Amino acid sequence: MQLDQLLTPQRILNHHSATSKKRALEIMCELLASGQSGLNESQIFASMLERERLGSTGVGNGVAIPHSRMEGVESALIAFATLDAGVDYDSPDGEDVDMLFALLVPQECTEEHLKILASAAEMFSDQDFCQELRQSRDAEETFQKLTAWEPEREEA
Repeated sequence: MQLDQLLTPQRILNHHSATSKKRALEIMCELLASGQSGLNESQIFASMLERERLGSTGVGNGVAIPHSRMEGVESALIAFATLDAGVDYDSPDGEDVDMLFALLVPQECTEEHLKILASAAEMFSDQDFCQELRQSRDAEETFQKLTAWEPEREEA
């Protein structure tokens, strides 16, 4: 996953406030739509909400990875946010979510969608890395941390 091609500092928020899962999703949809002609926040929100109805995208450890495939999206887009305080996100571990990594891909990109989700799940399973992200001060610092992350290599 080449995050630097899918994410920009303009689609990153640090220490933002949200009072609910719905508001957190709205924030992520606003970020995904920003700077993208032809993408409408409300359409992205409806698509993300439809996916959430299938089951929470909360993955545990305070992280959610809301995602959706959508017509009219030309290429994969990612947005990222940390929240001042966690929100109830119906996560499997029961923990509130304070970090969201949102993914939007073209309708026909099933394989790419799954690869990005797998990489994101691996990234956010690293609790030390998650703590580093929570301590980032601004979008540029967060962008640098996210794009520099590499999976741990197993010793041969």
